Amino acid sequence: MTFGEKLGQLLEERGLSQRKLGKLVPCDDGYVSRVRRGIYMPSEEMAARLDEALGADGSLLALRPKPQNGKPGGTVVRSPTPYEGDDEMERRSLLRLATVGMSAGTLGAEPLGRLVDLALAAAPRDLDDWHLTCDDHLYAVRTRPPGEVRRELVIDLLALDRELKTADARERIELQRVQAALATLHANVLTRLGEHGSAIRWWRTAKAAADTTGDLELRLGVRATETGHARYGQRSPAAVLHLVQISQAIAGAGPSLGRALLKCSEGKALSALGRHGEAKHALHTCEDLLSAASVQCDIMRDYWTGGQLQFARLIISAAAGDESRVQVAVDDSLAVLDRTADHPYTTQVQLQSALCTVVNGGTDRGAGEAVEILDALPLAQRSHMIMETGKTVWRAVPVEQRDRPAARELRALTSA
Repeated sequence: MTFGEKLGQLLEERGLSQRKLGKLVPCDDGYVSRVRRGIYMPSEEMAARLDEALGADGSLLALRPKPQNGKPGGTVVRSPTPYEGDDEMERRSLLRLATVGMSAGTLGAEPLGRLVDLALAAAPRDLDDWHLTCDDHLYAVRTRPPGEVRRELVIDLLALDRELKTADARERIELQRVQAALATLHANVLTRLGEHGSAIRWWRTAKAAADTTGDLELRLGVRATETGHARYGQRSPAAVLHLVQISQAIAGAGPSLGRALLKCSEGKALSALGRHGEAKHALHTCEDLLSAASVQCDIMRDYWTGGQLQFARLIISAAAGDESRVQVAVDDSLAVLDRTADHPYTTQVQLQSALCTVVNGGTDRGAGEAVEILDALPLAQRSHMIMETGKTVWRAVPVEQRDRPAARELRALTSA
């Protein structure tokens, strides 16, 4: 008797449905179906969980083949059946999805197929659970190194893709809102890792999912986040400004959080182009829109109100060398970061202060401060976004002063 046959026999004897067993394990009932039909052989851990849930006293686990020829245990092993069927086609589809946004080595030694298998074995979630999942990933993005965050994001994006295929019309719209939020976070993480091509593809996924929902605030929030992150070497400032202008065309005329966030991105892009007066005007417009806005995006709410205005004010003031405004903006930004626990941005706030010093002619002091800030960071926390901000400080150093010791050290550190 095969593992799958024994599983089917035990289900009949216990009077259990595949869905009920999936809740007991827990795992997806579709995964139970694939194991039962011999399409998948579960890992040893999963086999043990199935055995325990069915009260099989080890008889089910004993039917799982032992690893051979040096093949590692603890992974899902394909059944020898030559028929792949819809489930294997689904696995391949998920595997293709998993490869979007991943480059060699970014997940360590863990194969992509393993992540697909974990997603296939995930228990179904209701909409409240999916909203909590978004908040959990947001907290992880803010508090952990990006390389650690992406694995769990990928698993949940794959699991969500499966649930979208079977959701009814009402659930599908809400799940697409979740997809837009998770894809935005994934693009955020990829930007922090410096994987710009993959990040751009996930921004497209996030925008497409948001557009399908018809939720205007979510559509604008995703686009504002995309253009805000693009400034870290992902796109040129001119391209960012163009994207903002395209996005503003769908924003409408009324005051809203989404329109305000787009103005933040516009101001930062203008600042990077040296158009400081226009940047300040965009910032003032953003402030007016925020004060009048009555509508907000209600999924992952804290993400869209995580200090974008305060940080834009800091970036625009620092690039213009406005020291008095920078100090106030630093304090305001740190107060927001204390609330959101977005620790990586604390470093960027400090680097903006150093940038302002360099812009005002203090090359030795500003570059030296930037070196100290970056040197104090553990390697795992030196995200691409942080190092790109360090490069912005170096680029502000006048060409004739770049041979100074502090400037040379900053250049070496940000180029490593």
